[in-house]
Amino acid sequence: MPIGRYHVAYGGQFEQLERAQTRLMIVVPLAIFLIFILLFATYGSVMDTLRVFTGVPFAWVGGILALWLRDMPFSISAAIGFIALSGVAVLDDMLLVSTVRQFLRAGMPLENAVEAAAVTRLRPVLMTTLVASLGFLPMAFGTGMGAEVQRPLATVVIGGVISAMFMSLLVLRVLFVVFRLPEKRPAMGRSQTVLVGSAN
Repeated sequence: MPIGRYHVAYGGQFEQLERAQTRLMIVVPLAIFLIFILLFATYGSVMDTLRVFTGVPFAWVGGILALWLRDMPFSISAAIGFIALSGVAVLDDMLLVSTVRQFLRAGMPLENAVEAAAVTRLRPVLMTTLVASLGFLPMAFGTGMGAEVQRPLATVVIGGVISAMFMSLLVLRVLFVVFRLPEKRPAMGRSQTVLVGSAN
């Protein structure tokens, strides 16, 4: 071997993997940011946007658990599945948040509005989850050409939408009650003091 300075460079599929990982470091935060902006444009409220956005990390937990149960490594295909899952996961929370807001505008107390929204929107939430999960089942258990790319993506989506459904029906109800809007209470207190002062 001639004397000199040498360096090692990996090419082929490993090089493509590194390029894809670099792109995902930009695409994933950008996709999450765009979802947040669209939700804020829809509701016009930071609190409601954060409530709906909680479906994204809840869905990611299900996607990670599904990969672990099937003994699949985190790959570029799985990362793309998490991006797709982020958009699908907010659908259930959007249904519940929109329904709760309708009941609140009708004058229903918060606890009753949350409970009624969970009951009335149970069937649409189940339908959304079943459509997304059943549609990806052939990809999740496929064995044909390209199945090694499709399986992680479909596994992430199926596990994510199922966990997002349960979290939406259970955890989101708690978030609504715990993080209720506080701006109405001071206004009621001021109006009461004014009425008492005028009465005297």
